[in-house]
Amino acid sequence: MLALTPGRPLSGDSYTVVALGAHADDVEIGAGGTIAQMIASRPGTMVHWVVFSGGGERGSEAEASARELLGSSLGSLHLHEVRDGFLPREWSGVKEMLLQIARQITPDVVFAPSLSDAHQDHRMLAELAWQAFRGALILGYEIPKWEGDRGTPTLYVPVSESVVAAKVEHLQRHFRSQHDRVWFDEETFRATMRLRGVECGSRYAEAFDARKLTLLW
Repeated sequence: MLALTPGRPLSGDSYTVVALGAHADDVEIGAGGTIAQMIASRPGTMVHWVVFSGGGERGSEAEASARELLGSSLGSLHLHEVRDGFLPREWSGVKEMLLQIARQITPDVVFAPSLSDAHQDHRMLAELAWQAFRGALILGYEIPKWEGDRGTPTLYVPVSESVVAAKVEHLQRHFRSQHDRVWFDEETFRATMRLRGVECGSRYAEAFDARKLTLLW
């Protein structure tokens, strides 16, 4: 398997990142390990964190999680109170929120749900990400769930055992409101990363849908 490393020079050897989640734990589940490793390898990286169904208890969980995960790499935190499961009804408002962020931030990388995600909130946010952040590398993350919409990733990020353990512990500790869901447990998270690791020749990995890549020799 061919391994690619971003080749264009970056100011201060760092990235500007936008992380988009329809719900409080989406980004952590789909890309938490990748983001943690990115920050560790490029300490100047700044991450702008956006959650759309981030009200009430879930909002408090989202804020605490983002602040701990990102630390000094947290560039900004945007918590909105769009009703869970009804993002498509708020299409114009959600689009305007994203466009406001895009007018203020020019990201190198955007983490968003995959365009093939079967959940209506995730899918709509994925579509809007492609409209708002033209020119950025958009990586569509995956979230295991009942719908069974696991796709075929085009990009893999190997993650270390220590990062896997930290990610699982972080999810369990910060999102206690989700503990009653049958899929929200260590076994699910580890199995997902283990399977993607098998597919890319690593022990563990997070996988993404990278629909547009520019290769510079």
